[in-house]
Amino acid sequence: MTQQPHAPHSSAGTTATPTPTPAPGLGPTPTERAWAAGGVVFAGVLMLMNGVLAILQGISLLANDDVWARVGDYVYKINHTGWGVILLCLGALAAVTGAFILRGAAWARMTGIFLASLSMLAQFLFLPYAPVWSVIMIGIDFFVIWALAVYRPEVPA
Repeated sequence: MTQQPHAPHSSAGTTATPTPTPAPGLGPTPTERAWAAGGVVFAGVLMLMNGVLAILQGISLLANDDVWARVGDYVYKINHTGWGVILLCLGALAAVTGAFILRGAAWARMTGIFLASLSMLAQFLFLPYAPVWSVIMIGIDFFVIWALAVYRPEVPA
């Protein structure tokens, strides 16, 4: 590796500061940026739909307890009315945040990561009631967290 020459000193006693240039290979490529931008749009749509489905799930838990399985002894036992309220509130927040993610609000990405984490936790606790559905929702929440975390919007120069 060769060393770069030092910047010449001016006669006034100040040094010229070179403008830094990014090293090649650092930072995302245009293809990676396009995937991340598409991923965040898809994450917004998934979060919006996840919220709507959680609202419907919460309503069905509040309206008719006979639809859902009765769980015997479970460490995290919550009655169906409690699950209905939890999923209804979490779903409403997720749907609104998903809509703002699609509008490009910067605050919505961080809120989306937080709400997807809460949804992942809630679906884990809901596993005995609907195991297949909960595993699918955990996977969707994982993708939403990943897509919102890796997205870096372009800053105009």
